[in-house]
Amino acid sequence: MHNTLRIATFNIHKGVTSFNARFALHDQRELIRQLHADVVFLQEVQDLHIKRSRRFNQWPTEGQTEFLADAVWSDYAYGKNSVYPAGHHGNALLSKFPIIKTENLDISAHAAEQRGMLHCEIAVREWAQPLHCICVHLGLFAGWRRKQIHLLRERIDAEVPPDAPLIVAGDFNDWGMSAGRTLTAGLHLREVFEHHEGKSARSFPSVLPLFRLDRIYVRGFQVQHVQVHSGPQFAKVSDHAALSATLVRK
Repeated sequence: MHNTLRIATFNIHKGVTSFNARFALHDQRELIRQLHADVVFLQEVQDLHIKRSRRFNQWPTEGQTEFLADAVWSDYAYGKNSVYPAGHHGNALLSKFPIIKTENLDISAHAAEQRGMLHCEIAVREWAQPLHCICVHLGLFAGWRRKQIHLLRERIDAEVPPDAPLIVAGDFNDWGMSAGRTLTAGLHLREVFEHHEGKSARSFPSVLPLFRLDRIYVRGFQVQHVQVHSGPQFAKVSDHAALSATLVRK
């Protein structure tokens, strides 16, 4: 039985480095492959951008989600959140197991900032219940995040059975750590780094992480291993570090 699951979360900053200086999607794909994750939660995936596709010669014609999935992850889902004249971006999920249900929900708390949560159900071999995966990218302001966490809690209460395996991961922008307390107290979720190392991971900026913005919350798993993928070599990849965790199904 496939009880061990390796997962990762990564904000790819639309495939470019800070200040849009360099096209980094190919390096990001190589990094994601090296994580050897069964399921990858991605934020700020820009599946279409007309101007950048003209500016950068290696911009993928098939869209960033499919490009990153390539031949490694057989299934993938993309949730279009922010739409503008040149294109759109949102969250994405890559999976080595079949994605049997996908729903992208608008959780924008203000007209100035479009946000969403991508909820996928995944059929893992020999598991009695589907694995529920929710990929999120929360707002920049605390008041907006509170509304979004409320919507996330409502979604989990309504659509995820209490005994079903659940992973919620992404960029929480939670500078003050308040969003995390709401999730762990009300939904019986555990943040994998807090559980394994006593505190959530520093993930931003990736070169020398100071802020704990990216998180992985789980329910129905034991945490076997966690890792922050950061350092000077990441300056040319993304402003966020990638996080990975090895989980064992209870």
